Amino acid sequence: MASQIPDIANTSTFACKSCGASLKYKPGTAHLVCEYCGAMNDINPPTAPIEELDYEAFLSKASAETDQLTITAVKCQNCGATSSIDPKIASSLCPYCTSPLISADAVDEKMIRPKSLLPFLLETEKAKSEFQKWIDQLWFAPSALKKAVIQADRFKGVYIPFWTYDSQTLSNYIGEQGVYYFTQEQYTETDSKGNTVNRTRDVRNTRWHAVTGQLDFFFDDVLICASQSLPVNYVNKLAPWDLKNLISFDEKFLSGFICEKYQVGLKEGFDIAKTEMKKELDTKVRQQIGGDEQRVISIDTSYQNITFKHLLLPVYLSAYSFKGKIFHFLVNARTGEVQGERPWSSGKIAMAVMGGLLLLLILYLLFRK
Repeated sequence: MASQIPDIANTSTFACKSCGASLKYKPGTAHLVCEYCGAMNDINPPTAPIEELDYEAFLSKASAETDQLTITAVKCQNCGATSSIDPKIASSLCPYCTSPLISADAVDEKMIRPKSLLPFLLETEKAKSEFQKWIDQLWFAPSALKKAVIQADRFKGVYIPFWTYDSQTLSNYIGEQGVYYFTQEQYTETDSKGNTVNRTRDVRNTRWHAVTGQLDFFFDDVLICASQSLPVNYVNKLAPWDLKNLISFDEKFLSGFICEKYQVGLKEGFDIAKTEMKKELDTKVRQQIGGDEQRVISIDTSYQNITFKHLLLPVYLSAYSFKGKIFHFLVNARTGEVQGERPWSSGKIAMAVMGGLLLLLILYLLFRK
């Protein structure tokens, strides 16, 4: 699905207060559930406001001074992915290439501790149901696709890493404002009786003049995916995310799920964010220039009071088998939005094209009559 594979890892496991077995977070709740005795173990996450960190101050610190999270990881010998593995199981499958992973190869790694997350809201079965709806609504999909089989051992709940950035921007710009004006011109045409007649029509012209100015604009929570394991177009289409419901980070919400380690660093992430900001600034500058048309010659932007958050968002990552080929897909574990790869029916596409051409032919013949 992508050329680069992420670092993924399990965090600490938590024991049931009743029987001592490992607990897993139950999506949509605030507690852990024991799969053996069914006991509920409450999660009491911190209630402090979500913290925005100073970007420049953070970059100036040594990595040893930062708040870190220790994760247990095992590297796939086939694709290079570093994935989680249950320490109680001798082997598991890589979530990306399904090659065996051996727990004996697991090692501890460190990463910047996320400060907030959105917990899983949808249960696995609900996510699978949303996937089936997505399949049923696909245009030009093979009819047999509705019988596609989701590989159970490949249906994984993954917390994807993201950065958000806030920044005050000050942009000095140079451009041109275009204002429409109309002139009249004479022309001739042949009327229905074959006579040549003189007519007048309005012609639109544009008068340009130079404009310079300054734009003061604040960006709040520019969201940048810190994973390179999934195609950006799929991840972006999983939005919107209900970031207003972010809660303070607690490892208990990760229990039973995979946590991907960021591949896009803090500084690299802000470079990507600036690209997104520049698109918005271009739109804002054009609005400020005004007129009927605008030309933007240059925008010189400075960024101040930059803050960021490192957060985790929940996704179900899986694959389905169709005619011997594996197709990957993602499910937003908050909203049920599905994005992913899909097969196309060449027969249905050919029939649609032929039907369109036939319709055009019929309209052409009716028009001639």
